[in-house]
Amino acid sequence: MSRMKEVAVLSRFCRYLSLFFKKLLNFVTMRRLLTRVINRVLLSEPFTPAMGIEAEIHTEGRRRLVVGLGNPGMEGTRHSIGMAVLGALAARLGVADRWRGDKHVSGEVIVSEVQQTHVVLLRPRLLMNINGVSVAKAAGKYGIKPEDVLLVHDDLDKPLGKIALKHGGSARGHNGVRSCVDCLQADVMPRLRVGIGRPMGKSSVEQHVLGRFSSEEKKVLDSVLVQSVDLLLHQLSKQHSQQDSQPPSSPAGGRRAAQQRKEMERSASPAESSAAAQS
Repeated sequence: MSRMKEVAVLSRFCRYLSLFFKKLLNFVTMRRLLTRVINRVLLSEPFTPAMGIEAEIHTEGRRRLVVGLGNPGMEGTRHSIGMAVLGALAARLGVADRWRGDKHVSGEVIVSEVQQTHVVLLRPRLLMNINGVSVAKAAGKYGIKPEDVLLVHDDLDKPLGKIALKHGGSARGHNGVRSCVDCLQADVMPRLRVGIGRPMGKSSVEQHVLGRFSSEEKKVLDSVLVQSVDLLLHQLSKQHSQQDSQPPSSPAGGRRAAQQRKEMERSASPAESSAAAQS
């Protein structure tokens, strides 16, 4: 009799568990669908081409867009480490005082140059989940192809102190990257993935990514920013686009590119020199 009760309890538990996962799946699916709808609505706003000095970037020559993904007003959090890297890049280029808001791209931009390459730095002023709207608007305004858009973002799967350059492919669970893929209709964008590590103890992933770095972590972060900038400058200094011989941008093309290239791993620990990031 007790055996039958155990079977009944287990069966009931399995049904509840199955129902829970179905509801969870529906919630995640609906949230992603809602995000895509928001992306489409925001991208349907009238397009404004570059004017005046900004229009000079449309002249002959290579153009690159470097984006620091994150949440506006939360620049000091782990999830917005991409913005911190972009701030460090602007400082290295000597243009940190040139950030200006641009309502037409829903973000803050700096137009600069790195070894004859026109470079637009972008900090989206939209939530992470719809950062792609800002990226797509900026790419359209400045005439920059998806393969010349370089995304900088946090990575849970890498510990703090590790960075990696990834050439295209899936979003790997990152909502900001997923939004960019959706809005640009391509997954060929190279990404600089900056490790923030996974939460320790009882902290949830959400608490971890939206939290600020500890005093000990900040000691490592300084080195991470230096070597991230070194790697970005190395990429921006290349004279010829790695995508010049690739077919037109498409989601499938991005996956092929990702399969053909090996992911470049870089360590950004304090013990390493910045030159190591460029080797």
